[in-house]
Amino acid sequence: MVKEDRSTWKSNYFLKIAQLLDEYPKCFIVNADNVGSKQMQLIRAALRGKGVVLMGKNTMMRKAIRAHLEKNPDLERLLPCIKQNVGIVFLKGDLIEVRDILLANKVKAPAKAGAVAPCEVKIPAQATQLGPEKTSFFQALQIPTKITRGTIEILNEVNLIKEGDKVGLSESTLLNMLHISPFYYGLLIQNG
Repeated sequence: MVKEDRSTWKSNYFLKIAQLLDEYPKCFIVNADNVGSKQMQLIRAALRGKGVVLMGKNTMMRKAIRAHLEKNPDLERLLPCIKQNVGIVFLKGDLIEVRDILLANKVKAPAKAGAVAPCEVKIPAQATQLGPEKTSFFQALQIPTKITRGTIEILNEVNLIKEGDKVGLSESTLLNMLHISPFYYGLLIQNG
């Protein structure tokens, strides 16, 4: 299959958005931060028959929606929401059913260094499987521990990362050593 040139691709993209806006009476914006291609593929397969997910460049989506405003002036409410990493989900059926499908396709993910925490991360008081040589990680993060039967035991529940904070290298390393995947990533509905 020969790759089409940019102008042909753009015109086909505009036609596709116009066709989807005509065919589907409802649409909403979803945020796709930290969603991988495999996860997106699973979401599209789950939505098959109920809706269509369309990703693309924000300026092209805005331009296509502006061109379609004469037919449907209600679409103007979508324009301010098209910023950052977003896509449009077109649907005919029930919004709640599609929302449930999107929520069911959230995936657990480990904390990576430099990522912004979407939720608060707490480490419960527990006996770990880590040997005493790893106490330096806990001391660096000021987590109270003791060594019990050759393994490290966390004495108190610790609030490790606050929501909205950047995850540090030592925090992500510690969470990975404890096999804790605190974050969930998926398509998040921005507006209805």
